[in-house]
Amino acid sequence: MRGATAKLWAPCVALYAAFAAAPAPALDLARPDVRAFADEMQRKHGFDAAWLDGILADAASQPRIIELISKPAEAVKPWYEYRDHFLTQERIDAGVAFWTGHRDEIAKVAKDSGVAPHVIIGILGAETYFGRITGKYRVVDALSTLAFDYPPRASYFRAELEQFLLLARDEGFDTKAVLGSYAGAMGNGQFMPRSYREWAVDGDGDGRRDLWGSWPDVIASVAHYLSDHGWRAGEPVVVPASLWFPKPDGLVAGKLAPDTTVKSLRDRGLAFDTTQDAAAPALFIKVDGATGPEYRAGFFNFGVITRYNRSVLYALAVNDLGRRIEALLPPAAAPAAPAAAL
Repeated sequence: MRGATAKLWAPCVALYAAFAAAPAPALDLARPDVRAFADEMQRKHGFDAAWLDGILADAASQPRIIELISKPAEAVKPWYEYRDHFLTQERIDAGVAFWTGHRDEIAKVAKDSGVAPHVIIGILGAETYFGRITGKYRVVDALSTLAFDYPPRASYFRAELEQFLLLARDEGFDTKAVLGSYAGAMGNGQFMPRSYREWAVDGDGDGRRDLWGSWPDVIASVAHYLSDHGWRAGEPVVVPASLWFPKPDGLVAGKLAPDTTVKSLRDRGLAFDTTQDAAAPALFIKVDGATGPEYRAGFFNFGVITRYNRSVLYALAVNDLGRRIEALLPPAAAPAAPAAAL
């Protein structure tokens, strides 16, 4: 900042810094919205009043969480910067080591579920750097902050807080200790509480669903989530594309899932190779490359990946990261029958 602009913003920055540095205020159980939520949870789910009030009273509102969710990387970074954050050589090497070390579990889950193994790996690499970055915020703080102090998505996060409380009761979680992302995503697969309750599975057969300490559980749960959201075995995710002519007719980017067909994209001026038939679902993807626009044709499974994270850039990064890792696997770890296309 310079000149008058810097002078204008300086007091605001100082005020925010002071506020952010202050201890996070505890959730006020006397607030009408908090009290109404607690009362509803007791009526709806039979929660013990003292147990529930103790958890909510322990929750702290975190201004930093609101700042982070207000400007996610997908919304503020162009594709080439977003891609470069995930597709580092260090992360790729970590992915090769991870896939090599867990090749039997990955191969079994891929065979049983039909989900492409490179996509499972891409998600684990993008979400938590293969377990290295699983979040530093208490989940109870994140969900409570967003449920009661972030009006744009309060209803969604109150529903997730409800699911977290049910999960804590059912699974015996210590709510004071469970850490996750600023949005409340948990474990090595970064499942939101509802997703944890609905799609987490016991991959190692020990009778528990542990998305922190059991990689078989994590790998199987990621695959189960994608499979249950419609993953089509053997079908591609996305392929590079180019334009037949400078001003294509009716190609509109920005969709998360296919809104047209392979034939329609080609008729409108998009050139790409695929074994998908003319009527197969497809979507047009346009992103900002370092030297100009880049184009892709996405297919049905691309839309399935965006169900994990509602972002075109995320789905592209997951696919590209997984493919880069797959290309560097030693022969013993390479999939026996890799997917036919990108």
